Amino acid sequence: MHHATPILVTRSSMPPLEEYEAEIASLWESHWLTNMGEKHHQLEQDLRSFLGVDHIALFVNGHSALECVIEAMGLSGKVITTPYSFASTTHAIVRKGLTPVFADIKPDDYTLDPACVERLVDDETCAIMPVHVYGNLCDVDALAEIARRHGLKVIYDAAHAFAVERDGISAAAFGDASMFSFHATKVFNTVEGGAVCFSDPALAPLLEQWKNFGITGTESVEYVGGNAKMNEFCAAMGICNLRHVREEIEKRRHVAERYWERLEGVPGVRLSLPQPGVTPNYAYLPVVFEEGEFGATRDEVYEALMALDIHPRKYFYPLISDYACYEGRFDSALTPVARHVADRVLTLPMYADLSLEDVDWVCDVVLGARR
Repeated sequence: MHHATPILVTRSSMPPLEEYEAEIASLWESHWLTNMGEKHHQLEQDLRSFLGVDHIALFVNGHSALECVIEAMGLSGKVITTPYSFASTTHAIVRKGLTPVFADIKPDDYTLDPACVERLVDDETCAIMPVHVYGNLCDVDALAEIARRHGLKVIYDAAHAFAVERDGISAAAFGDASMFSFHATKVFNTVEGGAVCFSDPALAPLLEQWKNFGITGTESVEYVGGNAKMNEFCAAMGICNLRHVREEIEKRRHVAERYWERLEGVPGVRLSLPQPGVTPNYAYLPVVFEEGEFGATRDEVYEALMALDIHPRKYFYPLISDYACYEGRFDSALTPVARHVADRVLTLPMYADLSLEDVDWVCDVVLGARR
């Protein structure tokens, strides 16, 4: 049977319409729609408090935030990162004129393997850019120690890790900087948007200037900056969504636990369960299918779901190192764990309003795909 409506891999969280209408009403009085207005400043303050950080800068999207912090730090040379991520991570490095160097990932949480990072550091390395994949936190202590010994910056791609904490400390607090995406598909969204949390206060004016064409005064433009400002309507959406994010995460927890209840212990099914000491945000529901044990390939499971209008995602496949735009530059055989996972992973539908009945149906289809 088909579902009455498609079950998508995610669905955007939105506040009650009347709440958003009330939040944006003042914009019809001020007519201040962008350029760091009242809503922009309020959201910055709200996020500082929520994330427990001193310094944050908002952006039009997470990718621009990542590019901007690379540029503001004045980095050049090589950046060690992961091939198991969304395109943005590596694209930001390349677009800013730096060279990505791919280290392999850990087989349990899919984050950068510090031992692999250590082996790749050389005299041209300037930074490490790890990714908190699916909201799983990297081994932040080991990476910090590598960076300390070699004098490297650590910029976290924390796009998936909003509201994730380790022992009560926000993911936003690790490294020299952490980038968050507030895209519509994320646990917390501003429709489109992003932010950088950072430790060095000297970066604050640079980030503000770089995202506003490099303008430093009414008659002064000192940098070749871009236009990466968050507008007031997006900021207002963020203000509203932030009020509800804890309850949204709690709803996601119930969905995740139902999946785990149905799929944990099934031969050939590898789940990504919460890490010890980490408060998760249940951003994604990744499953790795080992064909020999499970009885079906990842692609066969994918086709079985799609045939019933259930839309999972091969997230992340292919590896960034196998992208057509980087053909000939990298060898994914050098990151065998990442390649193994990418060839077998499927993220199943996951969002706050997904019913447990629909979770059961998705699981029934997954389990029924076995030969």
